[in-house]
Amino acid sequence: MPADPPGFELPLRLLLGFRVIIDELHAELARLGHPGLRPMHGFVFQAIGPRGTTAAELGRRLGVSKQAAGKTVDSLERLGYVERATDPEDARRKIVRLTPRGRESLALSARVFDEIRARWSRELGEDRLRALEADLRKVTPPDLFRLDIPAWFGGI
Repeated sequence: MPADPPGFELPLRLLLGFRVIIDELHAELARLGHPGLRPMHGFVFQAIGPRGTTAAELGRRLGVSKQAAGKTVDSLERLGYVERATDPEDARRKIVRLTPRGRESLALSARVFDEIRARWSRELGEDRLRALEADLRKVTPPDLFRLDIPAWFGGI
């Protein structure tokens, strides 16, 4: 009977699986016309949400300073993924919202994630993949979208 792998291998394998999926996603997004997107941008887009948000709130959601959030917004604005606009509820505030290009990149990402999952299902078998997903749900918090992950890894 083979010995159990060392405990440190599990988190590294989980991280490596994440990295494989995210690297494949970004290679495909680049091929589809979005070469400037980086893994952290997906977290930023989710934190902005469908209605937009302020830079201060964006920083809170991501777990980074307002200044760090502002720099990220500046770079995404230059790339055409977000825009700053006057808040319709308070003309003194600026909100950050996704542009059509930003929304398109999210739709493409969702499609590519589905394609990657389908390929993993073919490689592993649907029953095994569903079991893996179910097991991961058992050992992880129910809050699927932890938007502060970029800050947890050291900031944006």
